Amino acid sequence: MDRITSTQNERVRQAVLLQRNARARRKAGLMVLEGVRLIGDALARGLAPQVIFYDADVLEETAFPVGASPALAAVTPEVMRYLSATETPPGALAVFPIQPPPIPDPLTSVLVLDALRDPGNLGTILRAAAAAGVDLVLLAPGCADAYNPKVLRAGMGAHVRLPVLEASWTRIAIITAGMHMLLADMQGDASYDAVDWREPWALIIGSEAHGESEQAAQLAQQRVFVPMAAETESLNAAVAAAIMLFEAARQRRPGP
Repeated sequence: MDRITSTQNERVRQAVLLQRNARARRKAGLMVLEGVRLIGDALARGLAPQVIFYDADVLEETAFPVGASPALAAVTPEVMRYLSATETPPGALAVFPIQPPPIPDPLTSVLVLDALRDPGNLGTILRAAAAAGVDLVLLAPGCADAYNPKVLRAGMGAHVRLPVLEASWTRIAIITAGMHMLLADMQGDASYDAVDWREPWALIIGSEAHGESEQAAQLAQQRVFVPMAAETESLNAAVAAAIMLFEAARQRRPGP
């Protein structure tokens, strides 16, 4: 079996650049997924990989679907460590096109993220949004790059299940026109479970450190909060988002 043994291999160098540089990802329209599970998820959604690197000391070719064979490239453990953005490489890493799913029409649920800069938080929110059946996530100016390796890992496949778009506040206002615009705010005037989530809605989640932006405050029609006990100061943005999104999903489920 031929293996890639050099970190100076052209495809290896490109993958490392994509891992480390958001501008390179945007220019090439490519992302890097690590781990058999995420790679398999992308393949199942119809994305065609440019290359799938795998550590032949850890994985066999049979770990991947038959259709992935032309893209497979065996590498040494040393090269895999060089490629990986994690301390413990999962044994497989692939380069895929950035190809979000189509945006539903009409839209009934939109999550707007306002200057969320923490990649782990952003990825966790995307994972919750996908699980709760949100139609679209809009990243307002100031958010972390959606295809940052930490966001991709925390998102656990959300990027191939859920449309995620960067947008200016002007575009956000146009996309969400006619929807009930909610803003998560611990000083809000309505509890999240008292809101009627059955009509088309858009929910803005702001930065924990800096609060909502001026543009978010201007768009908001209602401020909602999660009641808390024991004089708790606030919730992590990802936790608050998940609570609200799953309440919206609960209200929309058919049945009593």
